[in-house]
Amino acid sequence: MTLPPRITDSHCHLDFPDFEGDLNDIITRAQAAGVHRMVTICTRLSQEKNVRTIAESYSSVFYAAGTHPMNADKEPMVTSSELILLSAHEKFVGIGETGLDYHYTAESANLQKKSLRLHIEAAQATKLPLIIHSRSADQDMTNILQSEFKNAPFSCVMHCFSSSPELGKVALDLGFYLSMSGIATFPKSHELREIFTYAPLDRVLVETDAPYLAPPPFRGKRNEPAYSAFTAQVGADIFEMSLTDFASQTEANFERLFWKAI
Repeated sequence: MTLPPRITDSHCHLDFPDFEGDLNDIITRAQAAGVHRMVTICTRLSQEKNVRTIAESYSSVFYAAGTHPMNADKEPMVTSSELILLSAHEKFVGIGETGLDYHYTAESANLQKKSLRLHIEAAQATKLPLIIHSRSADQDMTNILQSEFKNAPFSCVMHCFSSSPELGKVALDLGFYLSMSGIATFPKSHELREIFTYAPLDRVLVETDAPYLAPPPFRGKRNEPAYSAFTAQVGADIFEMSLTDFASQTEANFERLFWKAI
């Protein structure tokens, strides 16, 4: 029997209620699909302990923590020292997710920008990758990333990238990574797939953002880490590679960026 290629789901949310009582089966299905490693993301620092416990319970799961921009006005303002302290945990591998979301929560833009800068400060101090969520905020995101990088370099992944080609170019020019989610597999996502064709192959990751954004043939259903294999197949098609070769490249990319998760 031919084993599936090894893939890492670089961004999922295993602590969300959608997975309650089902984690053992979720992990088993992921491993059967070749998804041997996952990064589960904390979006509210008040829930960090729960996310950490999941990572501690499964050898294949690592975690990152931060305040999601849509939670910036619902959680106490994060401090860089708090994030730096959390980063000492052996399975803590990234800062975030953080970022800007003006699509749903433009009213908290100032809080989001302050929070983002504090997360960047922690990434600069720890040398761990920053995990960015960006929606309908391209200009402010560009300004902050460029100005903060000029102050002190940091590494970063634009998670679930689905923004403009211009923001994609800014990120790539700074040496950042673009992560491909199930959105890239949707039939109408021609422009997004085109953006990825211009990305250096050594700066691409795959993810699910589970429980959201399930790729076909599961679109509209609960997403889970095993389904990142479907996104990886689309990525292989975009780059005109075999799935095995694309998976191998994204594994190398992941380990270069998320250096603690090896």
